[in-house]
Amino acid sequence: MESPQRQMSFKANEQANALRPNPERSFSAPLFGNYVPAGFPSPTMNYKEESLDLNDLCVQHPTATYYVRASGESMLDAGIHDKDILVVDRSIRANDGDIVVAALNGDFTVKVLRTLPNLTLDPRNDAYDPIIISDNDDFDIFGVVTFVVHSTY
Repeated sequence: MESPQRQMSFKANEQANALRPNPERSFSAPLFGNYVPAGFPSPTMNYKEESLDLNDLCVQHPTATYYVRASGESMLDAGIHDKDILVVDRSIRANDGDIVVAALNGDFTVKVLRTLPNLTLDPRNDAYDPIIISDNDDFDIFGVVTFVVHSTY
């Protein structure tokens, strides 16, 4: 049974709010050649290796990719927070353990797909219960989440 707290989901009628990547708009920012240590900065920190366009990094299949904003707290332990932007690729075949956007009985949700021993959608927050998919459910996977974009403040 689902927890009465808000699930990470969006309603089917909000599908129109999904955004598609725009290949005509690109923005490249400098990508520095060094990793940033979580301690003291490196003396070679100013070495610029190349430029990076986040579309090139996050979108492998532009015609099959869309963005959607997450809602709720059921995927916090997977690093997905309320209002994060999810990059979803419809061309990737979903496998056991993938984070997916799925439609279940008219509502969309973001969960971890489990295929064994039963077909379930698992949250990544212990306050929520897995959703067991039965043969009577109207169930469809709309894509695999490939990247999560969220603000740190």
